[in-house]
This record gives sequence, structure tokens and C-alpha cells, in this order.
Amino acid sequence: MDAWNPNQYNRFQSERSQPFWDLAALVDPGGVNRWLDVGCGTGELTRALHDLRSIPYTLGIDSSDKMLAEARKTATPNLFFQTAQIESFQPEGPFDVVFSNAALQWVEDHRELFPRLLNWLAPQGQLAVQMPVNFDHPSHILAERVGEKFGLKVRRTPVLAPEEYAQLFWQRGLRDIQIFVKVYLHPLDSAREVIEWTRGTLLTFYERQMDDAGFKDFLRVYSESFLRLTGEGPYLYPFKRLLIRARKP
Repeated sequence: MDAWNPNQYNRFQSERSQPFWDLAALVDPGGVNRWLDVGCGTGELTRALHDLRSIPYTLGIDSSDKMLAEARKTATPNLFFQTAQIESFQPEGPFDVVFSNAALQWVEDHRELFPRLLNWLAPQGQLAVQMPVNFDHPSHILAERVGEKFGLKVRRTPVLAPEEYAQLFWQRGLRDIQIFVKVYLHPLDSAREVIEWTRGTLLTFYERQMDDAGFKDFLRVYSESFLRLTGEGPYLYPFKRLLIRARKP
């Protein structure tokens, strides 16, 4: 079941865009001819970056046909979009940049995944990855608790500690390694907006396990639990993200 909803996801498009551009700013644009966007979603940001940097060849991949239907509307002769599972994707050739914004947190076993990503890089190629690490926030903790109440498989993050990625890259001879956590602050008019935020991302994991009626009940219990904790007034939603950049020798 494809639970991704482009309209729901894009309700917070501006808030989700800033980490993308922060990650892109870490990438040295020199000598970049082939760019791979892993988990490109609806493609607007992929297209914007492709145009801004005049990249000769950009490929965006995503597992959601719903998201890619939107992405393909932005395709050009040098910008392509392809349905692919990150776990099984095999590129036809190496890339100068492997870029992934808010996608790899959905893929298990990062100690196996990241060496595969490095194999997709050309010599001197750059890996740039951003992943949410907000799993200790009540919006995420309560989703786990409600999931357990409903007898669902609970979403556990596969994201490693920052120092573990540093060690993994160092052991493989990468250089120019940058790894840091940035806290993004999102002032929202109401705590209810946090529920809408998670509906577009985290809660899709639980939605895929239920029928429409079941997910409606799940969402009701989750919303009541979260609002009981926060109240319904204005809310500052702090959101932590891990940004990674490294270069292949």
C-alpha cells in the first residue's frame, strides 16, 4: 500500500525545504556532472536544484508512485525520475553526488546501506544525506505507544549515532567529513498542526498496516493523546535533523 499523499506532505513544504537547501549548500558544485537524488519525493526541490546549479544530468528515485506522478511533471531532457526501492537500486553508472534528503531513515541496516551508497559514487564523488532524528519528541514517542495499543508493528529508527557514521566513513577512507545535528524551530499556530505534520510522514508507517476505519481510530487516539499533553494553543515544534557530507577519495 502506497500511503504517501503528496498534498498532505506538502502542507509544510516551506518548513521541509530548508533542510534540503542546507544540505545542498554542503556540496561542492565543482566538477559535478551526474547527480542522484535518493528519495526525491514530489520532485520540486530536485528540479529547483537541478536548474539552479545547471547540472548536466540529474536522476531522482523514489518508491512512491504517487509522489513520482507529481515529480514527473517537472522532468526535463536532463532531469529524470525513476521508481526504485533504495534497498535494491543498482545505478547504471557512478554519480558525482549521491544526495538524499529525509529518505534514508526509512531504510533498515545503515551499516550495510551506507557502504552500498558509497559504491554508487565516482572517484572524488560526494555523499550528502539529511535524516530526521526527532524520535525522542512526544510526537514520535506517542505514535509508538499508540501503535503498540493497536497491536501494530512499531516504527523504530535505524539511524545511527553521528559518531558511528563518522567511524564508518573514516574506515573507508573518506575525507572532508562533516556530520552535525541541527535543530529547526517551527512556530505553529496550533499543536494540531503537529498531528498534520506527522500524518504526512511518520504516521504513514502505521497507516500502511490498517484499513481506513482502523487508521481513523488510530489517528483519533493519537491526536487525543498528543493534545492532552500539549493543549491546542500555539506550539513551537523543535525538529532535530542529522546532516552528513563526505567525499570519496
